[in-house]
Amino acid sequence: MQGARAPRDQGRSPGRMSALGRSSVILLTYVLAATELTCLFMQFSIVPYLSRKLGLDSIAFGYLQTTFGVLQLLGGPVFGRFADQRGARAALTLSFLAALALYLLLAAASSPALPGVYLLFASRLPGALMHTLPAAQMVITDLSAPEERPAALGRLGLCFGVGVILGSLLGGTLVSAYGIQCPAILAALATLLGAVLSFTCIPASTKGAKTDAQAPLPGLNGLSVPGGPRASVFDLKAIASLLRLPDVPRIFLVKVASNCPTGLFMVMFSIISMDFFQLEAAQAGYLMSFFGLLQMVTQGLVIGQLSSHFSEEVLLRASVLVFIVVGLAMAWMSSVFHFCLLVPGLVFSLCTLNVVTDSMLIKAVSTSDTGTMLGLCASVQPLLRTLGPTVGGLLYRSFGVPVFGHVQVAINTLVLLVLWRKPMPQRKDKVR
Repeated sequence: MQGARAPRDQGRSPGRMSALGRSSVILLTYVLAATELTCLFMQFSIVPYLSRKLGLDSIAFGYLQTTFGVLQLLGGPVFGRFADQRGARAALTLSFLAALALYLLLAAASSPALPGVYLLFASRLPGALMHTLPAAQMVITDLSAPEERPAALGRLGLCFGVGVILGSLLGGTLVSAYGIQCPAILAALATLLGAVLSFTCIPASTKGAKTDAQAPLPGLNGLSVPGGPRASVFDLKAIASLLRLPDVPRIFLVKVASNCPTGLFMVMFSIISMDFFQLEAAQAGYLMSFFGLLQMVTQGLVIGQLSSHFSEEVLLRASVLVFIVVGLAMAWMSSVFHFCLLVPGLVFSLCTLNVVTDSMLIKAVSTSDTGTMLGLCASVQPLLRTLGPTVGGLLYRSFGVPVFGHVQVAINTLVLLVLWRKPMPQRKDKVR
């Protein structure tokens, strides 16, 4: 274990790591990620109420959600490239400052004296730069040993679970007790603290000295050679070039395809919970808390244990296989009790698929491009949130809930055949 850590420490300049030390920086990164996700789910819980208060109908609310999804989709790769060029500290600080702007605009939108609808839509604009989770993944990827990385990335699931449970609980409670403005103001204060901690405690760069010293590979990332002009953060050609590297298109396609059916179902879940499961708002909240708790356990404990005993290829195939089984059961479910029985398998597949494919994609690119690749990975969920309401709505209206199970079985069966026919490459981690 100690031998695996030595190459990263050799040649590191004194200013490369903050006074906290590597383990403390990783722990702080988890805390920052949990804080931002809690604030994010707080605003998710108040935006529907604020939209209703401002007189928006369901169509206008759909436009609001789509706007946020599109901005995050477009901003993810650019934010990742910014993180590669400017370092982890700048990336995390930028993400928290963007979140601060969003929550301030959200608080202003709830004021009767201001044009609330315009401010509500304007509050979606900073979402393009709100990517704390990919920035946290970058820090953990750079500072954790290769054999520890799947477990370390998996523990971010604990942060996500905390965000789902605590954010939803705080948002609903504070709205009921103090009004809509209170959660937005509290989130603004928390993100301001997060920006200060990021700027003062996170290292300027978490990449090894060798990464900084070596010239980038020509034709791969488009970065300038040492002493030359700095490449643009908005160089879309350089970003897209990562998707043409060996094995990256196939891994990325597996990630998107396997996520797609479940993503469509989760986008429509609020409608399904009301129409199909006949749940009240509080009951739907309890179900989401159950989902978040299972995600915490799975990513924080289960994946770490499995990754120490099984290869990434085995875990990837297992996640796709469980997706197929869950899809078959989903096609026949008729009550919320049946769905609760399926949730553990669904959460296992989602968490395992995302952690394993993220790890594979990180290994497939240069160490100078891990942030950009994580930004591309983070764009998968916004893509599903953008297309999901339209595609999922059409499927649900035409065929009902069972269609989501049928689609899941069909797509993941094809993915499993592809994985069995041509196994994913087993790459060694890059020397740092």
